[in-house]
Amino acid sequence: MKALFIGLVIIVAAVLAILPAETIGFGLGWGNDVLAFLRGGIPVIAILIGLIAVFIGIADMKDRAEAKKEEAEKKD
Repeated sequence: MKALFIGLVIIVAAVLAILPAETIGFGLGWGNDVLAFLRGGIPVIAILIGLIAVFIGIADMKDRAEAKKEEAEKKD
């Protein structure tokens, strides 16, 4: 219960920090900074996800080749 409350407080604080002060009368107006961070971070995250996908694909191909070898050995 404590973690849920703390999580909700952090989410509300983050939303208030992003909103411009003109919207609700107070706020930090970090919206443009957040967008700049996302614009810079999304390509990097996409590259990392792509690399992980390639490594998983290579490992899957190796596992399939090994499974075929084991099947061939069992048939013999």
